[in-house]
Amino acid sequence: MALRLDTLLCRLRFVKTRGRAQKLIADGLIRVDGTRCIKPDTKIDAGQVLTLPLPSGIAVVRVLTLPERRGPAAETRACYEPVK
Repeated sequence: MALRLDTLLCRLRFVKTRGRAQKLIADGLIRVDGTRCIKPDTKIDAGQVLTLPLPSGIAVVRVLTLPERRGPAAETRACYEPVK
């Protein structure tokens, strides 16, 4: 089961709202597997790598599992790992 990119960013707590996620995507600030993504409805599966801007810098993460909801931060951190 794949998730929309905007939904995934919200559920993983990288952004507070889907609207903010859609703006980041439309502005071309999100990359999926190294390719700039401009469609919020892009489907994301486990194993894909996301590159996105955060207040602390650029984050590169691999999606391990797809969250079913926007849960607590500790729960969502288990759904991805940083890529170095």
